[in-house]
Amino acid sequence: MDLFKIGVIAKMTGISVQALRYYQQRGLISPRQQLESGYRLYSKDVIERVQFIQRCQSIGFALEEILELLNLQQDPSAKAAQVKQRVDSKVHLVEQKLIELEQLKISLKQLSASCSGEGNIDDCPIISNLWS
Repeated sequence: MDLFKIGVIAKMTGISVQALRYYQQRGLISPRQQLESGYRLYSKDVIERVQFIQRCQSIGFALEEILELLNLQQDPSAKAAQVKQRVDSKVHLVEQKLIELEQLKISLKQLSASCSGEGNIDDCPIISNLWS
């Protein structure tokens, strides 16, 4: 079994050593062995695990949620419905954020439309609207 130092794992995954240490601190990854010198050695499966973490983060999952997914994956009694529920919950959250962003966009457009961009700042309706 090949074992790698954290620096090698960092290079192979594109994740900083500090981030990997943080993942370890949070329980997302763990070393296979620790040498007397204090160096921790990681197995090749940590690389795949880090890539899984990266993919989960890219679609909006927080580290705590990723840890839940990893724990579910290791639980032989876990059901696919439990994973689906977490993804559906994330979809709902994204939909809520989209609604909030759309409302924010409307407010900003109305604010922008109130000002021609001409004249002094003292005459700017945007500033006066933000103060009131």
